[in-house]
Amino acid sequence: MKKILLYSAASLLMFSSCALNINDDPNYATGGDVTPDLILPSAENYIANALGDQMFTYAGFFAQYFEQRPENNQYNNYAELHLDEGSNTFDRCYNNIYAGAFADIDDIMSKTNNPADVYVCKVLRMWGYQLLVDNMSDAPYAEALKGNSLTTPKWDDGKTIFEGVLKEVDDAEANIGAGSITMKDPIFKGKLSNWKGFANALRLRIYLRMIDAGIDAASYTEKVKAIVAENKFFDGDVKYDVFTNAEGQYNPWYGSIFELKAMNYVAAYPIVSYYKAMNDPRMSYGVLPNTKAGEYVGQLPGSKTRMKEWQGVAWKNADVSSINHEAMVAEPIYIMTRSELQFLIAEVQLRFNNNVAAASAAYKTAVRADFASRGMADKAEDFLSGVSVNIDNIDGNSEKLKLIYMQKWASFFMRNHMEAWSEIRRTDVPKLTSLSAKDIFDGKSGYVPGEMIDPAVNYIQNGGLAKRLPYPGVARRLNNNTPAEKKMDAPIFWDVK
Repeated sequence: MKKILLYSAASLLMFSSCALNINDDPNYATGGDVTPDLILPSAENYIANALGDQMFTYAGFFAQYFEQRPENNQYNNYAELHLDEGSNTFDRCYNNIYAGAFADIDDIMSKTNNPADVYVCKVLRMWGYQLLVDNMSDAPYAEALKGNSLTTPKWDDGKTIFEGVLKEVDDAEANIGAGSITMKDPIFKGKLSNWKGFANALRLRIYLRMIDAGIDAASYTEKVKAIVAENKFFDGDVKYDVFTNAEGQYNPWYGSIFELKAMNYVAAYPIVSYYKAMNDPRMSYGVLPNTKAGEYVGQLPGSKTRMKEWQGVAWKNADVSSINHEAMVAEPIYIMTRSELQFLIAEVQLRFNNNVAAASAAYKTAVRADFASRGMADKAEDFLSGVSVNIDNIDGNSEKLKLIYMQKWASFFMRNHMEAWSEIRRTDVPKLTSLSAKDIFDGKSGYVPGEMIDPAVNYIQNGGLAKRLPYPGVARRLNNNTPAEKKMDAPIFWDVK
């Protein structure tokens, strides 16, 4: 009961699915009445809300986990990549992070000189800015959050932002000394070693993006090797875990489905085909057999409106596998799992240390951790012994690395769709098949299970996959320093392949 009461205010913000800034709302205490102890849960909630609701939805389509349910229409624009600034897709996330989380963080730092509390704030900023850059490439940074003194901040490029937040965290960490966290902390319960471990894991994410962008690659390579060698990371999973199966306290993504009384999601062809090919028991966690024949059937990306033309009859809900949304009713929002961390370590060991044994061990730990998080720990060893996923039987480091990337993509499903989309762009795995959706429907040979598919209806001018989100409409309306419009086929700065 104490835990529920403590987090109720922050949780209600998330369930409302709107960006409510407690610093300005007359229904909330303000000024000196709001202490850092009370503000941190709100700041954490705002970023978690952005990741676990809006980003979970659209990145689920971009990572080709989700498709639009045939007899519904809410997310046709995501399935068909039909988004521009007028779609306002990123507006709520943008508001949550800036007017919510970052404003709260600034408020905390104006009220405390505790170095450990300041450090936590800097790590939260690094996480929030990583999400902003991975969505839009650019964002207000150096001039952001100046209030009425600067209402139209300039936008900085992603490289500048990453370098800036990395330095902020490095400087704050050097200043901690023997301090300890004094604030209520839903994510790590005030355990400073876990905040340091999370910061190291975020550094690892960002360093790898910089390396693959060719930015100071030699220096960042030494940094990733050092951080993996030091091996000071967080315990368990990093997650925002305040939800229950009571109405009003649901996971926010599940809560939006519950409120709408409509389930718009079916499973996409790539994830279903890959789970099938790998004989992966995790299929049953996130995907339901179709009601027509009791089979797992994935929908080809962007094909909903083409199916009647292709097969002569309309494509029905019963034909395709729904997403098992009930599995998410009280699930935490996964910020960074132990599984993801171990996959990153496996990549570093293989790419930069040429340590095949260490890479294999980290890969297996990653897979086991994901199975355990889904209540399937007893099935992991049989799965790892399968011919196609046994990394020790795969010849050549390039093929081993591809397997690491593929299994990471498989493990992100119903966990962290935003990071899945980012990693697809960074690694080009799963790769985009050369076949069209119609070719695959017709049974043309050459499709490899799990490969990305150019949507059958695709509003990106040159086809292909989503490379970014358009800038928020609210930014365009209110800030004349917002950069010139970018389309969805314009890569993020680190996506240079």
